[in-house]
Amino acid sequence: MESTFVAKSLLAGGLAGCCAKSTSAPLDRLKILFQLKHQNYAGLNPWKGFFAIFAKEGIAGYYKGNGAMMARIFPYAALQYMSYEQYKKIFWNIRQIGPLNKIATGSCAGITAVTFTYPLDMVRARLAFQVHDKYYQGIFHALRRIVTEEGGFFALYRGFFPSVLGMIPYGGTAFYTYETMKEFALNRAPWLVRDVDGLPMLTTVGTFMCGAISGLTAQTVAYPLDVVRRRMQLAGFQNAKLQTPCTSSLQRASDPYRSWLHTLNHVYRSDGVRRGLYRGLSLNFVRVAPHNAVSFAVYEQAKSWLGIAKPR
Repeated sequence: MESTFVAKSLLAGGLAGCCAKSTSAPLDRLKILFQLKHQNYAGLNPWKGFFAIFAKEGIAGYYKGNGAMMARIFPYAALQYMSYEQYKKIFWNIRQIGPLNKIATGSCAGITAVTFTYPLDMVRARLAFQVHDKYYQGIFHALRRIVTEEGGFFALYRGFFPSVLGMIPYGGTAFYTYETMKEFALNRAPWLVRDVDGLPMLTTVGTFMCGAISGLTAQTVAYPLDVVRRRMQLAGFQNAKLQTPCTSSLQRASDPYRSWLHTLNHVYRSDGVRRGLYRGLSLNFVRVAPHNAVSFAVYEQAKSWLGIAKPR
Protein backbone atom coordinates (compact mmCIF):
# COMPACT_ATOMS: atom_id res chain seq x y z
CA MET A 1 0.00 0.00 0.00
CA GLU A 2 1.11 3.56 -0.71
CA SER A 3 0.59 4.68 2.92
CA THR A 4 2.85 1.86 4.11
CA PHE A 5 5.57 2.85 1.63
CA VAL A 6 5.35 6.49 2.77
CA ALA A 7 5.57 5.52 6.45
CA LYS A 8 8.53 3.22 5.87
CA SER A 9 10.39 5.77 3.74
CA LEU A 10 9.82 8.37 6.49
CA LEU A 11 11.31 5.99 9.06
CA ALA A 12 14.26 5.06 6.84
CA GLY A 13 15.01 8.71 6.10
CA GLY A 14 14.76 9.74 9.75
CA LEU A 15 17.14 6.99 10.85
CA ALA A 16 19.58 7.93 8.08
CA GLY A 17 19.57 11.57 9.12
CA CYS A 18 20.12 10.85 12.83
CA CYS A 19 22.99 8.44 12.17
CA ALA A 20 24.65 10.87 9.77
CA LYS A 21 24.35 13.89 12.08
CA SER A 22 25.61 11.95 15.10
CA THR A 23 28.70 11.10 13.05
CA SER A 24 29.41 14.69 12.06
CA ALA A 25 28.16 16.60 15.15
CA PRO A 26 31.60 17.66 16.49
CA LEU A 27 32.67 19.05 13.11
CA ASP A 28 29.24 20.63 12.66
CA ARG A 29 29.75 22.61 15.88
CA LEU A 30 33.23 23.66 14.81
CA LYS A 31 31.92 24.72 11.39
CA ILE A 32 29.35 27.05 12.95
CA LEU A 33 31.93 28.65 15.26
CA PHE A 34 34.29 29.24 12.32
CA GLN A 35 31.63 30.44 9.88
CA LEU A 36 30.47 33.06 12.37
CA LYS A 37 33.96 33.96 13.64
CA HIS A 38 33.28 33.40 17.35
CA GLN A 39 35.64 35.57 19.41
CA ASN A 40 36.81 32.63 21.55
CA TYR A 41 38.12 30.84 18.46
CA ALA A 42 39.34 33.78 16.39
CA GLY A 43 42.73 33.28 14.76
CA LEU A 44 42.76 29.50 15.21
CA ASN A 45 43.00 27.04 12.35
CA PRO A 46 40.41 24.23 12.25
CA TRP A 47 42.78 21.69 13.81
CA LYS A 48 43.57 23.92 16.80
CA GLY A 49 39.95 25.02 17.00
CA PHE A 50 38.80 21.40 17.30
CA PHE A 51 41.00 20.82 20.35
CA ALA A 52 40.21 24.26 21.76
CA ILE A 53 36.55 23.23 22.06
CA PHE A 54 37.60 20.32 24.29
CA ALA A 55 39.90 22.56 26.36
CA LYS A 56 37.23 25.21 26.92
CA GLU A 57 34.05 23.11 27.11
CA GLY A 58 35.01 19.44 27.45
CA ILE A 59 33.54 16.55 25.45
CA ALA A 60 30.02 18.01 25.83
CA GLY A 61 31.19 21.04 23.85
CA TYR A 62 31.32 18.97 20.67
CA TYR A 63 27.63 18.16 21.02
CA LYS A 64 26.29 21.53 22.18
CA GLY A 65 23.01 22.16 20.38
CA ASN A 66 22.87 18.53 19.26
CA GLY A 67 19.57 17.92 21.08
CA ALA A 68 17.94 20.56 18.90
CA MET A 69 19.69 19.06 15.89
CA MET A 70 18.32 15.56 16.60
CA ALA A 71 14.85 17.02 17.15
CA ARG A 72 15.17 18.71 13.77
CA ILE A 73 17.09 16.16 11.73
CA PHE A 74 14.73 13.21 12.16
CA PRO A 75 11.72 15.01 10.65
CA TYR A 76 13.98 16.87 8.19
CA ALA A 77 15.65 13.76 6.79
CA ALA A 78 12.41 11.78 6.96
CA LEU A 79 10.59 14.44 4.91
CA GLN A 80 13.51 14.88 2.51
CA TYR A 81 13.88 11.21 1.61
CA MET A 82 10.14 10.49 1.63
CA SER A 83 9.33 13.51 -0.56
CA TYR A 84 12.26 12.58 -2.82
CA GLU A 85 10.61 9.21 -3.47
CA GLN A 86 7.29 10.96 -4.16
CA TYR A 87 8.77 13.64 -6.43
CA LYS A 88 10.54 10.90 -8.40
CA LYS A 89 7.11 9.63 -9.46
CA ILE A 90 6.33 13.07 -10.87
CA PHE A 91 9.59 14.23 -12.45
CA TRP A 92 10.92 10.85 -13.55
CA ASN A 93 7.77 10.14 -15.57
CA ILE A 94 8.06 13.31 -17.65
CA ARG A 95 9.41 12.19 -21.02
CA GLN A 96 12.93 10.79 -20.81
CA ILE A 97 14.75 10.89 -17.48
CA GLY A 98 17.60 13.41 -17.75
CA PRO A 99 19.75 15.61 -15.50
CA LEU A 100 17.07 18.29 -15.07
CA ASN A 101 14.51 15.73 -13.88
CA LYS A 102 16.92 14.43 -11.24
CA ILE A 103 18.04 17.90 -10.15
CA ALA A 104 14.42 19.11 -9.84
CA THR A 105 13.54 16.03 -7.76
CA GLY A 106 16.35 16.63 -5.26
CA SER A 107 15.74 20.38 -5.09
CA CYS A 108 12.01 20.00 -4.38
CA ALA A 109 12.68 17.35 -1.73
CA GLY A 110 15.16 19.63 0.02
CA ILE A 111 12.86 22.67 -0.10
CA THR A 112 9.98 20.62 1.35
CA ALA A 113 12.10 19.45 4.28
CA VAL A 114 13.58 22.90 4.99
CA THR A 115 10.18 24.60 5.00
CA PHE A 116 8.77 22.40 7.75
CA THR A 117 11.85 22.20 10.00
CA TYR A 118 13.59 25.57 9.65
CA PRO A 119 12.74 26.95 13.14
CA LEU A 120 14.60 24.02 14.75
CA ASP A 121 17.62 24.75 12.56
CA MET A 122 17.52 28.33 13.81
CA VAL A 123 17.44 27.15 17.44
CA ARG A 124 20.23 24.64 16.85
CA ALA A 125 22.50 27.37 15.45
CA ARG A 126 21.81 29.63 18.44
CA LEU A 127 22.56 26.88 20.96
CA ALA A 128 25.70 25.77 19.13
CA PHE A 129 27.04 29.36 19.03
CA GLN A 130 26.95 29.65 22.82
CA VAL A 131 30.23 28.90 24.58
CA HIS A 132 30.27 29.86 28.27
CA ASP A 133 27.10 31.96 28.40
CA LYS A 134 23.67 30.40 28.83
CA TYR A 135 21.43 32.94 27.14
CA TYR A 136 19.27 30.07 25.90
CA GLN A 137 18.55 27.25 28.35
CA GLY A 138 17.19 24.75 25.85
CA ILE A 139 15.11 24.23 22.74
CA PHE A 140 11.77 25.54 24.02
CA HIS A 141 13.39 28.40 25.94
CA ALA A 142 15.19 29.47 22.77
CA LEU A 143 12.02 29.25 20.68
CA ARG A 144 10.13 31.38 23.21
CA ARG A 145 12.85 34.05 23.49
CA ILE A 146 13.29 34.36 19.73
CA VAL A 147 9.53 34.82 19.24
CA THR A 148 9.08 37.31 22.10
CA GLU A 149 12.29 39.34 21.61
CA GLU A 150 12.81 39.40 17.85
CA GLY A 151 9.47 40.12 16.25
CA GLY A 152 7.10 37.20 16.64
CA PHE A 153 6.72 33.88 14.84
CA PHE A 154 8.39 35.01 11.62
CA ALA A 155 11.63 35.67 13.53
CA LEU A 156 12.00 31.88 13.56
CA TYR A 157 12.33 32.04 9.77
CA ARG A 158 15.09 34.64 9.64
CA GLY A 159 17.50 33.48 6.93
CA PHE A 160 14.89 31.15 5.44
CA PHE A 161 15.10 32.52 1.91
CA PRO A 162 18.86 31.93 1.46
CA SER A 163 18.28 28.45 2.90
CA VAL A 164 15.70 27.72 0.21
CA LEU A 165 17.87 29.40 -2.41
CA GLY A 166 20.83 27.29 -1.30
CA MET A 167 18.76 24.11 -1.18
CA ILE A 168 17.92 24.38 -4.88
CA PRO A 169 21.53 23.75 -5.99
CA TYR A 170 22.48 21.72 -2.89
CA GLY A 171 19.60 19.25 -2.84
CA GLY A 172 19.51 19.04 -6.61
CA THR A 173 23.25 18.51 -6.96
CA ALA A 174 23.47 16.04 -4.05
CA PHE A 175 20.74 13.71 -5.27
CA TYR A 176 21.66 14.09 -8.95
CA THR A 177 25.31 13.26 -8.24
CA TYR A 178 24.36 10.33 -6.04
CA GLU A 179 21.97 8.85 -8.60
CA THR A 180 24.49 9.39 -11.41
CA MET A 181 27.35 7.79 -9.46
CA LYS A 182 25.07 4.96 -8.36
CA GLU A 183 24.02 4.25 -11.94
CA PHE A 184 27.65 4.33 -13.06
CA ALA A 185 28.71 1.92 -10.32
CA LEU A 186 25.88 -0.52 -11.04
CA ASN A 187 26.77 -0.60 -14.75
CA ARG A 188 30.55 -0.19 -14.74
CA ALA A 189 31.89 -1.26 -11.32
CA PRO A 190 30.78 -4.84 -10.57
CA TRP A 191 33.08 -5.01 -7.54
CA LEU A 192 30.82 -2.41 -5.88
CA VAL A 193 27.61 -4.35 -6.60
CA ARG A 194 25.89 -7.15 -4.69
CA ASP A 195 22.81 -9.22 -5.40
CA VAL A 196 19.88 -8.84 -2.98
CA ASP A 197 16.92 -11.09 -3.78
CA GLY A 198 17.76 -10.94 -7.47
CA LEU A 199 18.10 -7.14 -7.42
CA PRO A 200 21.52 -5.53 -8.07
CA MET A 201 22.39 -3.12 -5.27
CA LEU A 202 25.48 -1.19 -4.24
CA THR A 203 27.66 -2.63 -1.51
CA THR A 204 28.11 -0.57 1.65
CA VAL A 205 31.46 0.65 0.35
CA GLY A 206 29.89 1.60 -2.98
CA THR A 207 27.12 3.55 -1.26
CA PHE A 208 29.66 5.30 0.97
CA MET A 209 31.70 6.35 -2.05
CA CYS A 210 28.71 7.67 -4.02
CA GLY A 211 27.35 9.49 -0.97
CA ALA A 212 30.67 11.12 -0.15
CA ILE A 213 31.19 12.37 -3.70
CA SER A 214 27.64 13.75 -3.85
CA GLY A 215 28.15 15.65 -0.59
CA LEU A 216 31.46 17.21 -1.64
CA THR A 217 30.03 18.31 -4.98
CA ALA A 218 26.84 19.79 -3.54
CA GLN A 219 28.60 21.58 -0.71
CA THR A 220 31.02 23.33 -3.06
CA VAL A 221 28.12 24.65 -5.14
CA ALA A 222 25.92 25.89 -2.28
CA TYR A 223 28.38 26.86 0.48
CA PRO A 224 28.24 30.70 0.18
CA LEU A 225 24.48 30.65 0.81
CA ASP A 226 25.05 28.45 3.86
CA VAL A 227 27.34 31.15 5.27
CA VAL A 228 24.67 33.79 4.55
CA ARG A 229 22.02 31.68 6.29
CA ARG A 230 24.12 31.28 9.45
CA ARG A 231 25.02 34.97 9.59
CA MET A 232 21.34 35.94 9.40
CA GLN A 233 20.32 33.34 11.99
CA LEU A 234 22.87 34.63 14.50
CA ALA A 235 22.37 38.35 13.82
CA GLY A 236 19.22 38.45 15.97
CA PHE A 237 21.06 36.58 18.74
CA GLN A 238 23.80 39.22 18.88
CA ASN A 239 21.27 42.07 18.93
CA ALA A 240 19.21 40.40 21.65
CA LYS A 241 22.26 39.82 23.87
CA LEU A 242 23.22 43.48 23.47
CA GLN A 243 19.56 44.41 24.11
CA THR A 244 19.53 46.37 20.85
CA PRO A 245 16.83 44.74 18.73
CA CYS A 246 16.30 46.33 15.30
CA THR A 247 12.81 47.69 15.87
CA SER A 248 12.84 51.10 14.19
CA SER A 249 12.90 51.57 10.45
CA LEU A 250 16.22 53.45 10.81
CA GLN A 251 17.80 50.56 12.73
CA ARG A 252 16.53 48.02 10.21
CA ALA A 253 17.85 50.12 7.32
CA SER A 254 21.35 50.14 8.86
CA ASP A 255 21.35 46.42 9.72
CA PRO A 256 23.82 44.71 7.32
CA TYR A 257 21.92 41.43 7.80
CA ARG A 258 18.42 42.76 7.02
CA SER A 259 18.10 40.62 3.88
CA TRP A 260 19.99 37.79 2.24
CA LEU A 261 21.33 40.07 -0.50
CA HIS A 262 22.58 42.64 2.03
CA THR A 263 24.15 39.84 4.07
CA LEU A 264 25.85 38.37 1.00
CA ASN A 265 27.17 41.80 0.03
CA HIS A 266 28.33 42.54 3.60
CA VAL A 267 30.23 39.24 3.93
CA TYR A 268 31.85 39.71 0.52
CA ARG A 269 32.89 43.32 1.19
CA SER A 270 34.10 42.60 4.73
CA ASP A 271 35.94 39.32 4.21
CA GLY A 272 36.06 38.57 0.51
CA VAL A 273 35.43 35.21 -1.15
CA ARG A 274 37.96 32.84 0.44
CA ARG A 275 37.86 34.25 3.98
CA GLY A 276 34.19 35.17 3.87
CA LEU A 277 31.85 33.34 1.51
CA TYR A 278 33.95 30.15 1.61
CA ARG A 279 35.24 30.46 5.17
CA GLY A 280 35.43 27.01 6.74
CA LEU A 281 34.90 25.15 3.45
CA SER A 282 37.90 22.85 3.90
CA LEU A 283 36.62 21.93 7.35
CA ASN A 284 33.19 21.35 5.89
CA PHE A 285 34.63 18.97 3.30
CA VAL A 286 35.93 16.82 6.15
CA ARG A 287 32.47 16.95 7.74
CA VAL A 288 30.19 16.51 4.73
CA ALA A 289 31.92 13.53 3.10
CA PRO A 290 31.29 11.08 5.98
CA HIS A 291 27.93 12.71 6.73
CA ASN A 292 26.50 12.13 3.26
CA ALA A 293 28.19 8.74 3.00
CA VAL A 294 26.54 7.55 6.23
CA SER A 295 23.20 9.15 5.32
CA PHE A 296 22.83 7.43 1.95
CA ALA A 297 24.27 4.14 3.23
CA VAL A 298 21.88 3.95 6.20
CA TYR A 299 18.93 4.98 4.02
CA GLU A 300 19.64 2.30 1.43
CA GLN A 301 20.16 -0.33 4.14
CA ALA A 302 17.04 0.73 6.05
CA LYS A 303 14.98 0.49 2.85
CA SER A 304 16.28 -3.04 2.39
CA TRP A 305 15.39 -3.98 5.99
CA LEU A 306 11.93 -2.48 5.63
CA GLY A 307 11.28 -4.19 2.30
CA ILE A 308 11.00 -1.07 0.13
CA ALA A 309 14.32 -1.28 -1.70
CA LYS A 310 12.87 -2.38 -5.03
CA PRO A 311 12.17 0.39 -7.58
CA ARG A 312 8.55 1.51 -7.69
